[in-house]
Amino acid sequence: MTTENPFVFGKAAEGTYFTDRAEDAKRLTANLTHGINTILISPRRWGKTSLVKKVISEMDRIDIKPVFIDIFQCKSEYEFYHAFATAVIKQTSSKFEEWVEMGKTFLANVFPKFSFGSDPMNDFSLSFEWNPKDDTEIDILQLPERIAQKKNVRLVVCLDEFQQMADFADSVKFQKKLRSVWQHQQNVTYCVFGSKKHLMENIFNDKSMPFYKFGDMMFLQKIPTEEWVPFICDKFKETGKIISREQAAKICEVTENLSSYVQHLAWVVWYKSDKIVTDKNIADAIDDLLEQNKAFFQREVEQLSELQLNFLRALANGVTNGFSRKDVIKKYRLESSANVQSIKKSLLKKDLIDIDSQNITFNDSLFKQWLKRQKFYE
Repeated sequence: MTTENPFVFGKAAEGTYFTDRAEDAKRLTANLTHGINTILISPRRWGKTSLVKKVISEMDRIDIKPVFIDIFQCKSEYEFYHAFATAVIKQTSSKFEEWVEMGKTFLANVFPKFSFGSDPMNDFSLSFEWNPKDDTEIDILQLPERIAQKKNVRLVVCLDEFQQMADFADSVKFQKKLRSVWQHQQNVTYCVFGSKKHLMENIFNDKSMPFYKFGDMMFLQKIPTEEWVPFICDKFKETGKIISREQAAKICEVTENLSSYVQHLAWVVWYKSDKIVTDKNIADAIDDLLEQNKAFFQREVEQLSELQLNFLRALANGVTNGFSRKDVIKKYRLESSANVQSIKKSLLKKDLIDIDSQNITFNDSLFKQWLKRQKFYE
């Protein structure tokens, strides 16, 4: 029996905290081992990062080195190059002397400036100065290949929130530059993932876009309840507590199997319960989790128009299609079927909903639960 935290959320689930996705892991392992670029697509909190880190950690190949880059905060090409070069240099070298050497050796037209924090081995920043007429951007994009050749290894470059580049100025031109360099690299495999399905599909599945057919596209699905239930029950058992299969299934139902929320709610239930979990423990845990996210959900609502909010209320109350029906339009004050189409597009762009065929779903299952409890028109 252990008393350690049996669940993890808010960061990648690794080791014993990771569950299922056996087929996804098998496919991704085969791709990365054999140098096939891979595009992972799913909404936030579904476990993309956890899957990638699990696969990388279990590949057991000393000649394959991973580089992880999160470009969510990048708002321009310059910021992308900065994040890209910093991550590649830092994660392929073990000493800061080597970082400096790599920067000077492979970035000939760049004047790299390194600044170090209190822990020089793990805390450093890298800034650049270069003449825009030089081919410095190409040099930066070639960094992984050149370092891989020098070290006689293969790099797996993992780029999180890749769809962010769609917001860059002249994004298509930028994407052409990346594709033109990356497609010729023989010692680097790219694993890119993103949470905005419509943007990722536009980047990788549109014949007119530079990254069309760049690699194997994987659309992650939610981990099913039948996989979550034994995982949750076993975690409680390992810590000397008992939760019934029905109660574990309730956790999945409320969170709609969204990985991060399943683990978060299971954690709250775990610390609230004594030896045996009660239904009240679960009800209280749900209340707590909704309260924790209340401020965030309120901010989301404040940024919505009345029509957008009405649409989401209808969706939360069980309307998944048929929004253009007269009774639905009247009940939820959607005004007209023409409005419904524009509302769907705007909410999709805001990343609040997903549209699969004719069915519309929330990307955030707790936001849905919170909306269902609100009385906006009393």
